[in-house]
Amino acid sequence: MFGTQFNPSDLLAVAPEIGLTFWAFFILSLDFLKLPQLNRRVLGMLSAIGVLVVMVLATVLAPPADKGAVLLGGMIRHDLYAYVFDAVFIVAGALTCLLSIDFKPVRAGGEFFALVILATMGMCLMASANDIILLFLATETSSMALYLLAGFMRDTPRSAEAGMKYFIFGAVSSTIMLYGLSLVYGLSGQTGYEKIAAALTAPESPHMVGVFALLLVMIGFAFKTTAVPFHFWAPDVYDGAPTPVTGFISTASKAAGFAIMIRFLLYAFSPLAPTPATQVWVAMMQPVAILTMFLGNLLAITQTSVKRMLAYSSIAQAGYIMIGVTALAYAASRGEVNGAEPNAIAGVIFYIATYMFTNIGAFAIVGLVAQRAGGDNLKDFSGLARRSPYLALAMVAVLLSLTGAPPLVGFVGKLFLFRSAVDENLIGLVVVGVINVLISVFYYLGVVRAMYVERSPNESRPFPIPAVTGWVVLITSAAVLIITLVSTPFWDLALAAAKSLQTILN
Repeated sequence: MFGTQFNPSDLLAVAPEIGLTFWAFFILSLDFLKLPQLNRRVLGMLSAIGVLVVMVLATVLAPPADKGAVLLGGMIRHDLYAYVFDAVFIVAGALTCLLSIDFKPVRAGGEFFALVILATMGMCLMASANDIILLFLATETSSMALYLLAGFMRDTPRSAEAGMKYFIFGAVSSTIMLYGLSLVYGLSGQTGYEKIAAALTAPESPHMVGVFALLLVMIGFAFKTTAVPFHFWAPDVYDGAPTPVTGFISTASKAAGFAIMIRFLLYAFSPLAPTPATQVWVAMMQPVAILTMFLGNLLAITQTSVKRMLAYSSIAQAGYIMIGVTALAYAASRGEVNGAEPNAIAGVIFYIATYMFTNIGAFAIVGLVAQRAGGDNLKDFSGLARRSPYLALAMVAVLLSLTGAPPLVGFVGKLFLFRSAVDENLIGLVVVGVINVLISVFYYLGVVRAMYVERSPNESRPFPIPAVTGWVVLITSAAVLIITLVSTPFWDLALAAAKSLQTILN
């Protein structure tokens, strides 16, 4: 890597990351000026618009090539896979900035919006990373910003607790992952994914040490994706963090975890060159998916707080995504690089992208109800359909999509994931997935029942919706409906991104 000649044009591959870093410091500088016209609302709007402009400029200046390219000494892989995930992170970051404008408990200033942008930048680097050094640095860049965001409500004990728990558990998991990565480097003498794969498949490589290293790295991935048994931090952190931040962590951060997991496992521990380590990660995916689905859904049933219920639901959603990862593992282990494997990757990408809209929309409404009704329990949603019919209708749309009810986009996404598993003859895993979907109906429809059936003494009171928050709710619920109606172009994009990722395996 260090002997590679530097080409300034390679910097275009990291144009989103450069633009986001510049914009974060620009927002901080504006806040430092303390001009009267630069209030929280203006800074939030500038932050959201700025990150979207960065994505547009990056698309124009450096669109990814069909087969991708390895740049900056092998550190970065510039392909459509990374580009699509970048779009998910940036849209999630923009929506989070907008939601935070009218979320009064957070008292967001320039530093808050800068942290959201820097966390987004770290996630973009995670999706592009082709080297274990950059993988770790990008993960920590994102994580540090998220720790601060989770505990940003300094006067609220639950937020301070959330930030501290997130930091402690995150630091421990990162340390374990770093130890695993150091073992990978020690075994291979390389930091690039493909070179690691070549070294670890050599006959003289100590394979059992490779298994141990992989398991340590997987702990870090499981923490980021809230997969069992490293999910325990999520309910308390999601519950205590500012609601806009909760939506951001539950979608963008989870997406980043799956982005690095899939690329790292396929490239550095490729199932096309079987070793004991690759056999272990292929075998462990199915039980992890099953446990994650069941634990998330069963514990969600017991919750009376809608915000905490969505936290456990988010764990279950990670289990659904793991169905696609399991199908990918089985397909790759059989060398199906031109058939089932890209379908499985595309199913994961499609589901993550649509889940981002549904979950941010759900948390946006929960945060609004908590501010207006004084809490986020089921009783606080009672009679919402009579106080604010359109807000209740938007909540129904996102909840039914999270459930996987046809014909909404959540059903389409689950259909793609389950189909990829059926293609690999994982019928039992699909049956477990369907059972968990039926379990989730119970608690999702409990919120709908409270809004439309239960009565509340406050039904006659007005329910004002701030303009910006209203626009976010409209955008997310409209996205659920639009993607439902025209899902084919989005699926084609996800499939193209999947094929760009697995080109190296052909």
